Order: sequence, then structure tokens, then C-alpha cells
Amino acid sequence: MTRNRKNVTALKTKAAPTPAVIPPKTETQAGPASAPKPEHPHQNLDRAVRAAAARLTGGVSQHAFIEAWTDWALHMSQSPGRQLELLEQARENALKLMTQAVNVGPAAAAPFAPKGYDHRFEHPGWQKAPFQMWQQGFLAVQDWWDHATEPLRGLRPEDADRTRFMMRQMLDVVSPSNFPGLNPEIIEETVKTQGKNLTEGAAHFAHDFMKTLTQIREPEPEGYRIGEDLACTPGEVVYRNDLFELIQYTPQTQNVQAEPILIVPAWIMKYYILDLSPHNSMVKYLVDQGFTVFMISWCNPTADQAELSLEDYRKRGVMAALNEICAIVPGQKVHASGYCLGGTILAIAAATMARDGDARLASMTLMAAQVDFVEAGELLLFLDESQIAFIEDMMWEKGYLDRPQMARAFAAIRAEDLIYTRAVQRYFLGREDLPTDIGVWNADTTRMPARMHSQYLRGLFLENRLTAGRFAVEGRVIALKDISAPTFVVGTEADHIAPWKSVYKTRLFTDCDLSFVLTKGGHNGGILSEPGHVGRHYRIAHSPAGAPYIGPDAWLAQHEPIQGSWWLAWSDWLVARSSGWVPAPAMGASRIAAPGTYVHQT
Repeated sequence: MTRNRKNVTALKTKAAPTPAVIPPKTETQAGPASAPKPEHPHQNLDRAVRAAAARLTGGVSQHAFIEAWTDWALHMSQSPGRQLELLEQARENALKLMTQAVNVGPAAAAPFAPKGYDHRFEHPGWQKAPFQMWQQGFLAVQDWWDHATEPLRGLRPEDADRTRFMMRQMLDVVSPSNFPGLNPEIIEETVKTQGKNLTEGAAHFAHDFMKTLTQIREPEPEGYRIGEDLACTPGEVVYRNDLFELIQYTPQTQNVQAEPILIVPAWIMKYYILDLSPHNSMVKYLVDQGFTVFMISWCNPTADQAELSLEDYRKRGVMAALNEICAIVPGQKVHASGYCLGGTILAIAAATMARDGDARLASMTLMAAQVDFVEAGELLLFLDESQIAFIEDMMWEKGYLDRPQMARAFAAIRAEDLIYTRAVQRYFLGREDLPTDIGVWNADTTRMPARMHSQYLRGLFLENRLTAGRFAVEGRVIALKDISAPTFVVGTEADHIAPWKSVYKTRLFTDCDLSFVLTKGGHNGGILSEPGHVGRHYRIAHSPAGAPYIGPDAWLAQHEPIQGSWWLAWSDWLVARSSGWVPAPAMGASRIAAPGTYVHQT
């Protein structure tokens, strides 16, 4: 159904979605639960105005950032001691630059260094005059602003972080690496190709501009076709509803472990991140190890599915898949595994099952998944009451959160590398993006249904209800400590979406037998850590049920890295909690060959 907000009549008839899974009051609060006060129809006009503003700002609330700047500036104006400290910092940085100016050369030690994830200044030309001074001048200013936006007495920590983030974005725009006349790599390439790099870069820019304007999805590059080169582990879709398809993968061994595995991916991504190329496919690895594997492939929701709720994803998603698996492999418990938000909804489902006496889980694995969102990393920079209201109004107009908004938020967190380094390579050096399997997957973005995304942002991120004892399912509160199934939790060292210390807090809020793994890499790369991957390591520790809690820093200090892939340790862990080998079960009633149809939805 097309959603038209062009006239006032339509505006008056559209009501805001109300959460079903997360009520305004729960049974843990004093007094009876009361219904929220209905909005006046005229408020829909306000929402339409904010939705229009959101389109102009890319979904970012200007109110939240103005508030952060104001908070920072007012507290700074009343802190003469900090002002003197910053003056001293400016003087020290200026002296370092002056000293560097008279000692320019490859042997001179640079006083300022880029951050570990910043690859803009890797070309050797940045170590020569005058480019080194331009680079060092930029890094000196960046260093000063890092100090200027450190926490200040009385200043809200989130406003300090948000101010630092905004200043970093502004500085990134004026980095000398972005200007052809100041970047030695661009100058060298222009001389070498007699300007061909600039003409090719202009063609790339025109192509990308039209693609952004029209939102046209390009086909996958040759050698990266979904179902042929990616997501190509053999299997069948054995169940489908309007929300997901359930894929059962064809056994590759005569005998298999008795307990099947259910993998629940996040709905903000296509599932095949876990079944990428054959050499790094987690699904293929598990099947080759003798496991019966099932995978949820979520739909890419449209405006007609705006009312899908978080409870739908639990009940008609995770629980429906579990019911179908138990029918295909009767009499066996299930090893359930969730990745990212898939792990969060799996933890909610597992806690609900524990509350209701449902003992069908043999174990639970959470990969880069958070259950507590107090330390949820830099994504919190985009989340407060003003920002979420802005996003809700934007979704209210369309019925979903569109793909570009989510992609822009993730890119902005690492703008130095994900935006500017790529722009220089593509528009000034004239280099095509080399296709990779994870790059193709990363571009294959999805939408978020309005109601579910609002419930997720408010109930989990903003209000942190799950670990606060205020998250209700079917009218009753659930508790993670009720989960008794053995649990395997994976965090990744460089994760800026689900920081490992936040993931580690699963141990704080559960009482079950738990093994925690910290692996090298980021949110995606750390999970895709197949055996044979060069340079990989991980740390692992087991905590029996009821063991005392150890903080993340103490845990890190106590455990040395182990070279290799954490997949091996996970496979051994699953086998130790399985009941042995049995003949491979029959495939469920096939509807279509894997990877199914939902994975192709755009």
C-alpha cells in the first residue's frame, strides 16, 4: 500500500505505531499499567514537517547536536582552568610543529601519528616536505580537539562524545589528503598518467552521484553472484512465512551430530555474511564438521510490513524456526546461535523459553551480540530522545527505515577510512573499487520495519530494558539469569558496533555455564575467522555456572592469545555438548533450493 502524506486529511488519519512487546508500564513497576495518552491528530502535521527535515539531514536530528554543542560551550565558558590547560596544549603542539619544521626528513620522528584505523597518510610522500608539515599540522589540530572534547566536570559524557564526533567530522572534510594540490599521492598519479586519473575519477563521481540520486541497485559483479559464488552452500528452503525463509543445508557427512544448529542472523543485514565464499563460509565449515545446520533468511520488509514488531521477530521468526526444526529432527534439542541483533533476539527468546519451562535449547551461542546497551559504542552518538523521535517520524512517513540511513550511520563512525579514503581512491586517483565478497555483501543493504525498529531503539538501546528487568514478553517480564543452557559468547577486539566489553557483559547478567571468546578483528571480520586465515588469534575462558564475576580488563590480563581460528574451539565446544553421532536426518519438505527468494529482495 502506497503511503501518501501529501494532504492534511491523510495526516490526520495516520496514527503513530505503539509498541506491543514493550509496554509503557510493566508488572515490575508500582501500580497498574496504564495506556498511553493518544496523540492529537494535529500532531501528525508536526511529524510530517520533521520527516521532511529528516530527508534533508539524512535522518540526523539537528536538535540533538545543537544541544551537545551548547552543553559543551557553556561548561567550557565556566571552566577557566580547562581553558588554560587547552592554551598550554596549543602551545605544546605549536612547539612540536616548529621543532618538526626544522627537522623535516625521513629520519625525523613525527610528533603526531594518525589513529590506527586512519589510512589516509600511508603513502611515503607524506614523509617528505612540504607534505609532512601539512599532515602534521592537521594531526596537531585533531589532537588539540581530542583534548578539548574530553569529559568536563558537569558536562554530560554523551554530549562530550557527540561534540568530539562532530568536530572529527568537520576536520575530516578539510584534511589535506582530500585536496589534489596537497596530497602527494594524487600529484604523483596525475603526473604519471598525465591527468587520466582525474578524468576517470570524474566519471566515477558522475556514476556514483546518479546512483545515489536514483537509488538504483547494480547487479553483483562477475564472480560474486548470490547463489552461485556467494551463499552457495547446498540446501533447501524447508519453511517460509511472510517474515523469513528457513534453509536446511544438505549434509556432507554420512553421520552427523544428533543436535542440529539454528543460526539467527541480524535483520539489518542479509544472512549470507555467514555463508559468504566457500573458503570463509561458517555454514559450510559447520556442515563439513558433521552438523545439521538451519539458517533463517529474513525478508527485506516493505511499507506494507510497517507494523511488524519485535515480538513478531521473536515469535513468528525465532520460535517458528525452532518449531519447524523440532518437527524435522524430532526428539533432539537444538544448538541456537545468533549474530549481532540476531543474538539479541535469540537471548530474548531463550529467556522467555526459560521462564515458560521450554527446555529445547541444547546451547546458545551469541556472536558480537549485545544484551546490555549502556556501553554500546559509538552508535549511541546517534541515539537520544530527539534523535529517535526524528527517526520515528521519518519511518512514519515511509513505513520503514530506508537502506541509506543505516549505511551512512555506520560509515560516519569510521569516516576517515570508509568515506574519505575511498573517495580519494575513486575520484582523485581514478581507481575502481575492487570487488570482494564482503564488499558485495556490505552493499546489499536492507530496510527496517517502522514499528520493530522503534521498539528496538527505544526499549533496548535508549531504555536498556532487557538487563534492567523491565522487558516484558506476552505481558510478563523476562530475566536473562533464568537461562540455564550452556552459552558461548564471542566478542571481537576492534568492534565499533558491538564493543567487546559490552558483549562481555552477558556474563554479568547470566548465571549459566558460559565460555567467552575474544577474537581478533572487527564486527564482521572477527566473526569470519575461518581456519587458515593468516594473522588470526583469540582468547578463550570458561566460567562454570555460579562462578564469581571477573571484569573485562582483569579477564583480558589473565588470558593469553591463542593463534588460529576460534571456529575450531567453538566446534569442539558444540561437540562436547552434543549427544553423539547419528545418521543424517532427512531433509524437510523442500520449497525451493537455497539460498531461497528472500535473499534476492531489494
